[in-house]
Amino acid sequence: MTTHTNHPRHASAEITLAGDVARALTRQAAAPWSGASAIDTDPLLRRALTLFFPQHRGTASVSEADVAAFHDALHHAAARLGSDAPTGWSERIVGAVPEMARRLALDAQAVLEWDPAANSIDEVVLAYPGLLATAAHRLAHEILLAGVPLLPRLISEHAHSRYGIDIHPGATIGERFVIDHGTGVVIGETSQIGAGVIIYQGVTIGAMRVRKKDQGQKRHPTLEDGVVVYANATILGGRTVIGARSIIGGNALVTSSVPPGSVVTRSCDEPGAAVS
Repeated sequence: MTTHTNHPRHASAEITLAGDVARALTRQAAAPWSGASAIDTDPLLRRALTLFFPQHRGTASVSEADVAAFHDALHHAAARLGSDAPTGWSERIVGAVPEMARRLALDAQAVLEWDPAANSIDEVVLAYPGLLATAAHRLAHEILLAGVPLLPRLISEHAHSRYGIDIHPGATIGERFVIDHGTGVVIGETSQIGAGVIIYQGVTIGAMRVRKKDQGQKRHPTLEDGVVVYANATILGGRTVIGARSIIGGNALVTSSVPPGSVVTRSCDEPGAAVS
């Protein structure tokens, strides 16, 4: 049997190399670091869902302990991120929970009324990724409005990885919002979506172009009340307004505004486009 042993000189060289690499990586990591560390936002989201839908989370009512646990989870997440959050932000979020829950109840009811495959509110709340992604967004959006950095984006990206639906926390979304199926939906930061809007899988509500100098400007479309956007349609541009009660057909590409009550069945910028 042949045995191999490390020569002392080789072992010393390996230790020196490891030390050099470790120091180099530490210097690189320290330069842009603001004190934030990776966190798992799943516990925070689960506590929020318990408040939003208590009857579907194994409890008949919300207790003070549930609210306190959610409040503590908010503080823990912000502390791990090193967030320079405004004073009283977590109390603001806790105080907004009843309104978020009211909106989500309307979202769930809208799904039940729209989708012939939905048989009950229980099914919608427990099994529809579109509603759960909307719940995560409503929480992330409220935290963003409270002036807390980074945490809203982590919540939205957790929902993105879990449900396959990418909604930037900056997007404004009205009541009775429906995402059906949901896989591949993208809704950009400055999107404005009205009440009673329905979106199918693969839809992109995006920017016309990606340029850093456009940061802070409206880059994404506005969908007015009652718009329906079918699968894999793409709507682009900060000046693009989809008029109320319009229908955007599957695979359509829309880069300019359409008036209320329109039906778009293919690209509205191509010859022969059907806009009625």
